[in-house]
Amino acid sequence: MVDERLKKLARLLVEYSIGAGEGDQVIVSGGVAAEPLIKEVYGNLLDVGAVPIPQVQLPGMQEMFFERARESHYEKTPSITRGIYEGADAFISIMAPQNTKALAAVDPGKQRALGKRDKDIQEIVLGKDRWALTLFPTAALAQESEMSLANYEEFVFAAMALNEDDPVAYWKEKAKEQGRLIERLEQADEVRIKGPGTDLKLRIGGRKFLNGDGMHNMPCGEIFTGPVEDSAEGEVYFGIPVAVAGREVSGVRLRFEGGKVVESSAEKGEEYLNAMLDADEGSRRLGELGIGTNYGIPRSTKNILFDEKLGGTVHLAVGRSYEKTGGKNDSSVHWDLICDLREGGELYADGELIEKDGEFVGYDFR
Repeated sequence: MVDERLKKLARLLVEYSIGAGEGDQVIVSGGVAAEPLIKEVYGNLLDVGAVPIPQVQLPGMQEMFFERARESHYEKTPSITRGIYEGADAFISIMAPQNTKALAAVDPGKQRALGKRDKDIQEIVLGKDRWALTLFPTAALAQESEMSLANYEEFVFAAMALNEDDPVAYWKEKAKEQGRLIERLEQADEVRIKGPGTDLKLRIGGRKFLNGDGMHNMPCGEIFTGPVEDSAEGEVYFGIPVAVAGREVSGVRLRFEGGKVVESSAEKGEEYLNAMLDADEGSRRLGELGIGTNYGIPRSTKNILFDEKLGGTVHLAVGRSYEKTGGKNDSSVHWDLICDLREGGELYADGELIEKDGEFVGYDFR
């Protein structure tokens, strides 16, 4: 029997996040472990008259690619793949790894090369602006988060507001309060982030903040923009570890001058960190400043989709900017790193205190 909350999630993704309707061709991608949710999404798409195009990945295929692909495989996205993405109207992606360490031994250079190859696909998806990314709770993700599968499922559903009678109404209401914060920040020119190991200034004047209200990520609960590309000055410590590309990266320290990373280190995963920073011309500059507002996520789990939304944190992405924010940085990389402000942290906008010790001043997100 399918959990009623999975049915809610499928409806949320189809009817709210991408607004699917008659004749829409929708790519639905995910791992086989997400079968219950993929089927619910598939059925909901049919119910609204859309045309679902499922793309299900089998365990071991990613590892096989990196092990056996020739150099030519990294040169150009297959034309048939590009054609499918160009022809689609919307996209729903469901992360459901069965082994979060499957790519731990892969050469970061190969992962970087594949990211460069498929950069145009990312741009196609972002350009159509009808995409949603979510997660299906698997035993591997539960283990990575140091929870039982049952507890992890409850954690995931609560973060997505699926225990609410009407999750759509919940996310719309959250968007209103986030909108108040956006109004304040779009009047500011400089943001300053202070905390243990962190004192970073960056400019946001003239940039647009986007309201993360569940239209693209589920769970959501953030606002974000693209900082002025040459403005970041100072240092920042990212104390929340992330599991990315099959490996853990933690204890990251970056120092910026003139908007560019000039020093970098990590307590764990430093090789991968530096490989991403050296990916291309734009990968040492910031593409995003994000502020988490989701207090329904009680703690970090090494998963960026959840942890970047944590109420009381900010995240900075090295690499590509989102064009809709006014950001101009171009890169094959977009990697979010999370700075925890919940103990001794502060966030300022033009010298005005916006957040202290993880609590907002004058805004209610709880």
